[in-house]
Formats: sequence, structure tokens, C-alpha cells
Amino acid sequence: MATSLAPLRVGICGLGTVAQGVLRLLSENASSIALRAGRPVEVVRVASRRARPGVDLGAASFGTDLRALATDPDIDVLVELIGGEELALELLETALKAGKPVVTANKAVLALHGDALMALANVHRTTLGFEAAVAGGIPVIVALTRGLAGNRVRWLAGIINGTSNYILSAMTSAGRRFADALAEAQALGYAEADPTFDVEGIDAAHKLTILSALAFGTRFRFADVYTEGISAITPEDIEFARQLGYRIKHLGIARDTGHGIEARVHPALVPAGHMLASVDGVMNAVLIHSNAAGDTLYVGAGAGALPTASAVVADLIDVARDTAGPPAPDPDVDQRMLGIEDIVSAYYLRIPALDRPGVFARVATVLSEYEISIEAAVQRAEAVHRDDGGPWVPIIIVTQDVPERVMNEALAAVQALPDVVGQIMRIRVADLGHD
Repeated sequence: MATSLAPLRVGICGLGTVAQGVLRLLSENASSIALRAGRPVEVVRVASRRARPGVDLGAASFGTDLRALATDPDIDVLVELIGGEELALELLETALKAGKPVVTANKAVLALHGDALMALANVHRTTLGFEAAVAGGIPVIVALTRGLAGNRVRWLAGIINGTSNYILSAMTSAGRRFADALAEAQALGYAEADPTFDVEGIDAAHKLTILSALAFGTRFRFADVYTEGISAITPEDIEFARQLGYRIKHLGIARDTGHGIEARVHPALVPAGHMLASVDGVMNAVLIHSNAAGDTLYVGAGAGALPTASAVVADLIDVARDTAGPPAPDPDVDQRMLGIEDIVSAYYLRIPALDRPGVFARVATVLSEYEISIEAAVQRAEAVHRDDGGPWVPIIIVTQDVPERVMNEALAAVQALPDVVGQIMRIRVADLGHD
């Protein structure tokens, strides 16, 4: 049955590692893919800015005109794997306007232009597949849009950037400083020469924008995602967190609070016994809490040629079976997005203070004036000496839940104390236990 139908003719824009993974997977798993798709899935055209003579294209023809591929009558579906924004967006728009289904792994284009692209797909009665745009080979898009379609998602939290997770894992296991762990990640190929998008949370924010839109029916609101990176985390923070029963992870968190949607990316303290705390290295994980299924956890390789290719091919199989892609958000429904000052969280505070009697009491008094309760505290016994010889100690406090707006005011008051001799470090504690 599968091989008696006309093949799905695929055109691929790009010939990088993911595109090569797609070519390999479609070749090695051709028979099982044809069985699942109901017909063969064959790459007939490949376009890239430059040729790669060592890459086996099979029976596909090669060209350097990417724009021509988007309207090529000899292909049924366009796969966009060139990355970047402007040209990728043009290719996707052109193919959709021509009524061609498209498959992409481009999270930045989706985060910034997802509403317009999904509207184009609807108008031209075609599909936009982007399983590969979030968490590589983990089928989290299909989980949200199909597996959990009968649920109301309350919140989700994810480790959705492998580079940051690798760096924090190396800092945790070996006590490395951020710069050393980053250099190691770059040497191993886990981090780019310019790692800004990864370590400052921009890549994770792109992905969280997509997850939030699908989970809560919002528009693709990248500009409203609070974004904070990991470059300020120290080995001392990781050790104090361990003593308090936590591990530090870089999380993307989205939550329906009932009066608006939180969407935020930042370092967070995760209880050491929690499922997410044990996800290390370059692995990704997404935890989704919904009203019927409860907690469901999706863990796997978040990047790489074959894991990402696996997600691309899954979308191609859906196209071959004429299975609709993710539903477009309702343009008449746009829930309020909350700012970071509107969230409520517990907090880890590292306060560098002079080593003299009564300092902790003075800090605690200021916090109490803002009705902030202390859940746990650690005060280092031995003093650290500044360059001028003055001794200081880090005061470590974990608070109970408090509105961020109130915490901002309290920290300004604590920072103004004459006993505080350096910048206060604040890390939010992840709330992963209730609606």
C-alpha cells in the first residue's frame, strides 16, 4: 500500500548538519518511513548557498538558488533548514503563499513571526510543521497539540537549551567557574564561538515563546518573555544551593495564573529530588502540568543532527498523511502577558556583608519590614578578605513566596545598608509543585 502511492517529493533548503541528518534518516529508514507515511518520502531537490561535495544527496538534484526552490513545481513540501531570520522568513512565506506545506526547525523565525506564518498557512489551506524548533528530538510539540489536547495546561517548565545546561552541569560536578565551563563547552562543540544566544537565554526564550503560544493559545509574544542568562552564577551559589537541598538549572517557565500568562527564562533553584534536577549535560527536558494528565515529563537530546532530523521527518510523515499541523492561535483571543514584576516566587539571596555582629539581624529586620519571611539561611563561618583587607561574609537566605515587585523594593533597602559591601545575588526558586 505504502509504495503504490506517489512519493512525497521533498525540497530541502540548507545543507548543514541537520539537513544532512534528514538525508541520512530518510535513506536509512526509507521502508519504515514509507509504511508510516502511507507512501515513500523522497528528497528530490536540495538548495544551499554552497555545495558540499562530500554529502550524499542520493537521487536529489542540487542548486544554489534557494528562492527558486520555494516555488518549484516539482516539490510537494519545503523543508527550511538554513537558519537566520530574513531569508528563512521569505522562503517560508513564499512556499505557504504557493500552497506548499513547509517544515522548519527555525525557532527564531517562529518566535518572531509565528502568528503571521500560521495565518498564511490557514489562508492558503496548507500546513506549517515545526516539531524540530523546540527541544530537538523530543516530541513536545505533538504532546502539547495532540497528546494533551483534551487537557488544560496549567504550567510548563523546561531545560530547553543544552549549552546552558551543560555549563551548569560542569560547574556543579567539577566546581568550575562559568568562564572555564563555557570554554570547555566551546572546545567540545556544545557552544558557539559567540555563545550569547545560549548563555543569555535568548535561544530558550525563542523556544518558550512557541511552547507558551501552543499551551495557552496566546500569540507568539517573544518580546514579552522575561529573559535572564547564567553568566552571573558562581560555584559558590551552586554549593550553597546544594547545602540547602537544591540544584541550579536554567529554566523556561510558562504559567497560566488565571489573571495572565507568565513567560520567563532565568536560572532557578530546583529541589534536588525533583525530576528536572537530574537532567544533566546537553540533555533537554520539558515538564508539563495539565488538569487531567497531571505531570508529564519529556526528556531527550535537545539538539544534534539526528535528533533534530527525527523531528523534521516526523513532520514530513504528517504532511504525507495529510495530518494537520499545530493549530493557529485564535486571533480574537490574546491573553494578558504578565511582566516579571507581577510574578510571585521564593528567592535565594546571596548578600555580601561585613563580618561583624548584628549584620544578619539587620538584614532580617529589613526583610521583615516588607513582610518577607525567611525559609532557610546559611552564614559562612570563615570571612573572605577584600583587596583592602576588610573581612566580609556571604549571607545566604531563602525566602518564602513574595511578589517580585515587593522583593525589588526590599533588595534596594538591603543593598543600601552600610554593612552590605557588594552586589546582592538573587535567584528565583522554581515552584513546580502545584497549579
